[in-house]
Amino acid sequence: MKKLIIAIMCSVLVLPALASASEGGEHLIKADVDLGNKASLRRGAKLFANYCMGCHSLQYMSYGRLARDLNLTKEDVYKNLQWAYTGKHSMADYMKIAMPAAEAKKWFGTPPPDLSLVARSRSPDWLNTYLRGFYVDKSRPFGVNNIVFHNVGMPDILWQLEGMKKAKFEEVTGPEGQKEKKFVGFETVTEGSVPPAQFDENVRDLVNFLTYVGEPGRPAHERLGVWVLLFLAIFTAVAYALKKEYWKDIH
Repeated sequence: MKKLIIAIMCSVLVLPALASASEGGEHLIKADVDLGNKASLRRGAKLFANYCMGCHSLQYMSYGRLARDLNLTKEDVYKNLQWAYTGKHSMADYMKIAMPAAEAKKWFGTPPPDLSLVARSRSPDWLNTYLRGFYVDKSRPFGVNNIVFHNVGMPDILWQLEGMKKAKFEEVTGPEGQKEKKFVGFETVTEGSVPPAQFDENVRDLVNFLTYVGEPGRPAHERLGVWVLLFLAIFTAVAYALKKEYWKDIH
C-alpha cells in the first residue's frame, strides 16, 4: 500500500512536468493570471472575439454566462464581441463559429480546435509562451513557426500588434553527441502597431480570459472554499472539546 501511494504521488507531481517538457523543451513564460480582474477579462474577451474567433470557437461558453460573469450588458456584447452579432444569435447561444469543418481542413490541414479548455489542457504558462513564440519561417505555409509548437499550422494572429521577429538558434551537442539547435532569443524584423509593454498586456489579458473560460466557476469555488475551511476549523475545535469532555472521566 505504501509503495502504491508513493507511485501515485510521483505520477501526480512528475507527469505534468514531463508533459510540459515534451512540448518542445523550451522554457515557459509564467502567466500572470488574475481571474478576479474583470477589466482584464473583458479586454481578453474582446481580443479573442476580434483576433481568434474567426477560426476558433468556445463551445462550452454562452454569451449570457460571459455577460453575467464579466458584468457586461447585452449592448456591450454586441458592440465589443463583434463575432457575437449576426442578427440571429441570442444571449443563450454558445460561442461557436460558422466555419465549416471540411473547408477549414482544406485551408489549414486540420480544423482549428475549440479553445474552451486549452488553458487547462496545456496550462496558462504554455499558452502565454505560445502566443509570444511565433517567428518568421518562410518554409511554413503561413510564413511562421513557433518555439513551443514546432511546425504549427496556424498564422501569427497577433503579428500586427507585436510585429514580426526572427528566432535565433545556436548549435549545441546533445546528450548522445548529436548536434541540436537551441533557441536563444528573438530578433525584431518589423515593429508592431503597439509598444512592447502594451503587447505584453494584451497577451496577459487574452491568456487570463482563456483561463477563465476553462473553469468559469473557479472564483466562486475559491470563495466557497475559504468558508468551507473556516467551518472545518471551527467544527474540529468543537469536536475536540466534545471529545475531551466525553472521555475526561475515563482517562
